[in-house]
Amino acid sequence: MKLGVNIDHIAVLREARKVAQPDPLDALSICKRAGADQITIHLREDRRHIQDSDAINIINLSSLPINLECAISKEMIDIACKLKPHRVTLVPEKREEVTTEGGLAVEGDIDRLKEAIKRLQDEQIEVSLFIDVSMSAVDASIDLGVEWIEFHTGKYANIYAMLYANLAKSHHSIEELDLPRDELKKMLDCEIFNLRLLSCNAMQRGLRVASGHGLNMENIKDIVAIETIEEVNIGQSIVARAVYTGLEQAIIDMKSALIR
Repeated sequence: MKLGVNIDHIAVLREARKVAQPDPLDALSICKRAGADQITIHLREDRRHIQDSDAINIINLSSLPINLECAISKEMIDIACKLKPHRVTLVPEKREEVTTEGGLAVEGDIDRLKEAIKRLQDEQIEVSLFIDVSMSAVDASIDLGVEWIEFHTGKYANIYAMLYANLAKSHHSIEELDLPRDELKKMLDCEIFNLRLLSCNAMQRGLRVASGHGLNMENIKDIVAIETIEEVNIGQSIVARAVYTGLEQAIIDMKSALIR
């Protein structure tokens, strides 16, 4: 399984103090040396972590493919078309959210999505849609003619944490948090089953499949076991582990967890 290392959280540390360090550009050679397959960055409209200068330097200087996550606004598509990363992953954004809380409403914004996808593909940029784990989202992605989908695994990650780490709260639509462990296990098994079913369906219909959000060394094993998911994009847990092990070792550890 391929690993895209999301280096946004290096920029989060920098922006917390509004200083020059740490510079996410310095992570590029470390990521390559550690065996990463791709660099992922999210240039948000509010520029809360990755800045325009970061995106320019990273895309121009990386020896690994760049996956640029961005919203479908005209401003962001203009920037993506100018910078020409290897892939653009279109994601939803809310200014008030801490992190991306769900997949794109692919069935509800068809016209804007079609325009953005056409512009990117005309520039020879692969397009991925960051979607919820649902058949309707897969169907809409097929209709839109993108090359990739990336399943939002936040619900899976939260259920896993509630089952095995006593997560006190959830950012997702799980109504009752004080659930019996057997009920949580059923929910987790259902989410894994849906990921397996929908990734297989998507692959058979010509889509390439990635997943990401909330994945870490503990919960990744069930995702690795789904052979039709060929890539994961992971950031926060790698950078968090790097505080203790160093970035190179944190990436090596994650790569070792992805071996099938």
